[in-house]
Amino acid sequence: MFLFLGNTMNSPLPTVALVYDFDGTLAPGNMQEFGLLQALGYNNPNDFWNICDQLAKTNDASGIAIVMYAIQAAAQRAGLQCTRVFLREHGKSVQFFPGVIKWFEHINTYAAQIGIDVKHYINSSGIKEMIEGCAIAKAFERIYACSYLYDSQGDACWPAVVVDYTKKTQFLYKINKGIREVSDHVRINEFVPSNQRPVPFERMIYFGDGETDVPCMRTIKANGGHSFAVYGNEKKRSLAQQLLAEGRVNFACAADYTEEGEMMVIVKRILDKIKADYTLSQHEAENRDTLNMFTALGDSLE
Repeated sequence: MFLFLGNTMNSPLPTVALVYDFDGTLAPGNMQEFGLLQALGYNNPNDFWNICDQLAKTNDASGIAIVMYAIQAAAQRAGLQCTRVFLREHGKSVQFFPGVIKWFEHINTYAAQIGIDVKHYINSSGIKEMIEGCAIAKAFERIYACSYLYDSQGDACWPAVVVDYTKKTQFLYKINKGIREVSDHVRINEFVPSNQRPVPFERMIYFGDGETDVPCMRTIKANGGHSFAVYGNEKKRSLAQQLLAEGRVNFACAADYTEEGEMMVIVKRILDKIKADYTLSQHEAENRDTLNMFTALGDSLE
């Protein structure tokens, strides 16, 4: 008997999310060091970071919140307006690892060729306004990062969003459930069957370089997705190799995003696998539906 399995070619394209940390993953070092700190009077960026570390320890405070406060306070001391425009302008000077600028175009082109809808996301403890001003900002579906509230004069006056490792993990679930709003605290906690979520974890790829990325790396890997520990220097290489040895990531790769680089090759193979798994699951579903149809037909003829 011939069983018609339907036309999987007309099925909607599977959506795959590539989620990136920013500092140390896409860009070498911290984004503030590409001109912002110098404009604020810190010719030696280490002076700024040392002050932030001391403030955090003295006040038992979040280091990330302290960095946001210190930027705002330094701008006031320097007689500068810490506005969205000011931060975005300094985002323009951020430099990137080799191949990053063209990475998204290459990935999108390959994904389209094999029938996958790829979306790119930032999940960072860096400054959202600076990322919005950088050369690759338009590549992202959504930028999840720290951001400021602004007063009536347009000056930063208070942190609006502070992103630590816990918040980073929450953002993965927002992507998983198709929730765009950072402010949402209702839908994120509602039960949604895994097969009804727009981007299942097994169709996520995470790229990170540091300790704040570990919970995200583990969450993705434990749920069938793939995680990369990216390194741009020997210290980060040791951490990446440790994370790989501990089973927290699937791959440890140098921060080389060129078309010939190892990371590009591996990501393309992951996309191939995701597409194959998706197509096979479609065939399995169609096969079950066909068998159920014949079973129901047989019962009706008895």
